[in-house]
Amino acid sequence: QEQLVQSGGGLVQAGGSLRLSCATSGRPFSAYAVGWFRQAPGKEREFVAAVTWKDGNTHYLDSIKGRFTITRDNTKNTVFLQMNSLKPEDTGIYYCGGLRSPAPDFGLKMSAEYDCWGRGTQVTVSA
Repeated sequence: QEQLVQSGGGLVQAGGSLRLSCATSGRPFSAYAVGWFRQAPGKEREFVAAVTWKDGNTHYLDSIKGRFTITRDNTKNTVFLQMNSLKPEDTGIYYCGGLRSPAPDFGLKMSAEYDCWGRGTQVTVSA
């Protein structure tokens, strides 16, 4: 099973930027897709973005389009989430997940479809 290692995150003022990374533990990604989800206190885990590993197709939550960018680096076996123009409502714990088998687009946005997860990283955006 894929082991995902997350890095990045932290505290930033509104309007600032952060970059999150999600890497396998030393071997190439075998997942069909990698997604980012976030969970704010008292709320359910929410889809943020996903990228299919082979062809690089991307999918985004509407409220972060134009501000966040998900990319993959095949040579580093790493997926990045670049977050710009951050808002206080972006605050939460961000998780990367690996989806092993091909899935339709709506499946990429469902956390229950994912097979493995990173441990999560805190993102806090102050007003």
